[in-house]
Amino acid sequence: MENPIQLTENARLEIRSTLQANKIPETYGLRVGMRGGACSGTFLLGFDTPTEFDQTYIIEGIKVLIDKRHLMYVIGVSVDYEEGVNGSGYTVSTAGRS
Repeated sequence: MENPIQLTENARLEIRSTLQANKIPETYGLRVGMRGGACSGTFLLGFDTPTEFDQTYIIEGIKVLIDKRHLMYVIGVSVDYEEGVNGSGYTVSTAGRS
């Protein structure tokens, strides 16, 4: 299967920087999932270790963990990192979905 999500260059740089700066072990990956119900849910991003429910992907050299139960909700999303006047942070866009 091709990669279910996309990571922009800014997101990849920030993820690598965070992993190195915090000395996060290689057993961890970027968790992409949903919090709450499918219709009213919000996207969940964070560093975590894989569980038996996860599908693991290597996207542009970054380990990404997606709970198999969340996979259908996150396919096609794009994760970006933006720095703005109101602060900086990750954004999740569903614009790339087909």
